[in-house]
Amino acid sequence: MFGTSGVRGPVGETVTAELALEIGRALGIDTERVVVGRDARESGRAMVDALAAGLCESGTDVVDIGLAATPTLARAVGWMDADAGVAVTASHNPPADNGIKLWQPSGQAFDAAGRERIAGRVEAGETALAAWDGFGKRTAGEAGNRHREALVGAVTLDRELSVVVDIGNGVGGVTADALGDLGCAVETLNAQPDGAFPGRPSEPTATHCESLATLVAETDADLGVAHDGDGDRMRAVDETGQFLSGDVLLAVFGREAARAGGRVAVPVDTSLAVEDHLAAAGIDTVRTPVGDVYVAAAASESGVAFGGEPSGAWIWPDESLCPDGPLAACRLAALAAERPLSERAGAVETYPLRRTSVEVEQREATMATVRERADRYDAVTTLDGVRVERGDAWFLVRASGTEPVVRITAEARDPDRLDDVFTEARRLLR
Repeated sequence: MFGTSGVRGPVGETVTAELALEIGRALGIDTERVVVGRDARESGRAMVDALAAGLCESGTDVVDIGLAATPTLARAVGWMDADAGVAVTASHNPPADNGIKLWQPSGQAFDAAGRERIAGRVEAGETALAAWDGFGKRTAGEAGNRHREALVGAVTLDRELSVVVDIGNGVGGVTADALGDLGCAVETLNAQPDGAFPGRPSEPTATHCESLATLVAETDADLGVAHDGDGDRMRAVDETGQFLSGDVLLAVFGREAARAGGRVAVPVDTSLAVEDHLAAAGIDTVRTPVGDVYVAAAASESGVAFGGEPSGAWIWPDESLCPDGPLAACRLAALAAERPLSERAGAVETYPLRRTSVEVEQREATMATVRERADRYDAVTTLDGVRVERGDAWFLVRASGTEPVVRITAEARDPDRLDDVFTEARRLLR
């Protein structure tokens, strides 16, 4: 039921009000107070109502913070002394989807054991419904202002900046507010929350952020930032209008956050460019399975100063164990105030990298065969999928956690080797 990103899929198929009710009842068995919130998708209204109903009839009090970025909600669980939080969101997925993701008081998403506990209760129909006079209360709450204050308190800008913020018709408007409070001249794109995402598709990719890149270049802004539908992701454009790759951003953030002898958590599909850039400063990388939940778990360990995913999830454990797109935007602005982003990005030596996805009917069976066939290689890791080291190159064959596809990633320090390594990975999958 729950992937690493919670329940997520088409409304009326995977995600229904009935399922939200059942999850509310399951979560209500051992909680006294739960914070709920949602992104701008219209279907979220009914999902939140159903979820809150299941919690209240289990005797659990519900604090509804309404439209809110997922990192705002994740922080609010601890702020409001709640036992858990629930974000009704499909994050960067298309408008027809929605989802439900559960959060702990630490600001970290439910781990595998927590997800399995709730899923088991739903599947078994386990409930602990309260008597007629023991229902929980549903009250309205507000956490956006406190999140904004936390962002302003976490960042210092050396000079005033001009920043373009593409909110993507999502709920990440706290970024623009915080940057304004920090003294930036802020211009917004797609600032009106709208779950149909009329301005651009929700995921902030280079293609989807062409308008942002053009505006930054033409207005001489210092940087541009873009969020997905629920504000947990952040991607960026430098002052020249160049969209920065996720690996470059990860390298820049990691080197700034950690010191020599420290560690940075990254998923197994991260570029060698990140490892090399950090190693030059004496910083080690800790590889995790793909998924912010795993990066957050590694980031919570002693000595890990930062964790991130090239997809745009950035975690500073001293602030929160939730990917916090608004915090990432503010911290990137602070870096831009000290030194142009184009210079920081240019200091990261990058290598040719290629990714593709292959549709398969049976992901698990396919990957089992891939693991068997990969035994002929000397350097193989199966932390998440099959990653094969080939000297100055590597490839990864990994099943998607949300789609019926297997993803292939290949990279080589020598450009002439990339075609061979990528072909080798495809041959292994076939």
